[in-house]
Amino acid sequence: MLKKTALHELHVKLGAKMGEFAGYDMPLYYDLGVMKEHLWTRENCGLFDVSHMGQALMTGSEGGREALDFVQHITPSSFEKLPINKTKYTVLTNEDGGIIDDLMITRTDENEFNFVLNAGCKDKDIAWIKQHMPQSCKFQYHDDWALLALQGPKAEIVVREVMGIDLADLAYMELWYPDDYSMFISRLGYTGEDGFEISIPNDKAAELAERLLAHDAVKPIGLAARDSLRLEMGYALYGHDIDAGTSPVEADMSWIIGKSREGYIGHGRIKSELENGPSRKLVGLKLLDKGIAREGAQILSKDGDVIGALTSGGHAPSLGYAIGQGYVEAEYSAIDTEIDVEVRGRKLAAIIVPRPFMKASTKTGKKAA
Repeated sequence: MLKKTALHELHVKLGAKMGEFAGYDMPLYYDLGVMKEHLWTRENCGLFDVSHMGQALMTGSEGGREALDFVQHITPSSFEKLPINKTKYTVLTNEDGGIIDDLMITRTDENEFNFVLNAGCKDKDIAWIKQHMPQSCKFQYHDDWALLALQGPKAEIVVREVMGIDLADLAYMELWYPDDYSMFISRLGYTGEDGFEISIPNDKAAELAERLLAHDAVKPIGLAARDSLRLEMGYALYGHDIDAGTSPVEADMSWIIGKSREGYIGHGRIKSELENGPSRKLVGLKLLDKGIAREGAQILSKDGDVIGALTSGGHAPSLGYAIGQGYVEAEYSAIDTEIDVEVRGRKLAAIIVPRPFMKASTKTGKKAA
């Protein structure tokens, strides 16, 4: 039996094409269709249901630092100087330096952190965290809260006009909440656009979603457009671009690793790859020939040797051509390297290009200006 989010009934009412994702019955697309949903989000404002993701809170003792030390033990990132109500993107690492999951961690107090976990990984993430967590920490999983993502250049206007909340001063990757803790709004997302993720109790989610959708700038957006939006930004998708065998260095995520960090789980391999370079690297590529290359397509050198494989690929609606990302042998990872991608027996010419494929439109907010 597939799980359902608090917005499931609303999705059906809106005519969504539903499908299985991470054990949930989720909206894949609506009447607009994937292409128009994608472009609408880039130009206006899209509402995504991401309530299938996991939300949890870890709290340490008052005046202590065991929760802080713990998040710095299970991730390679530094949270030492992270201000309260600021968020970091990071990864959970295993003993071999592979990625258990990528996640958002927000510091909500000196010794308290909020986690947002991927839907398909949250059960194993929680088990891993509890296995390694010190007894002095308390871990609470909040399955009675929904998560809505409002993404696009008009998101700030929509929040102000519909919810009566002015978030012009809220910086990117920063958290806001009212005095009664009735909701939590973070300025972040998975599209490269300005926008917010709104955490709200399940029993309040549908009413808020309908209010937001009543605004002329807002359309419901499904998971298919969410995937094409994130691909244009070169964001990793767990289980595809990154997994338990992938290190953050291979995945071109060295920027999440704190300077001089040691002692975290998987430190040995990651330190070695930082110093010596990985044997393979995640790269972006643009197809020069007509066609679409999908996950699993082999990447070839111009000599015809197999040098890697695509982990994500598809048409980029905002750019008008096909793109992809995948792992190649390190010697072929330089920008402008000419390669081929094999699609159903055909060799399509391609070239290594920078990621993201297009510039992010995230707004820093006045505090970060």
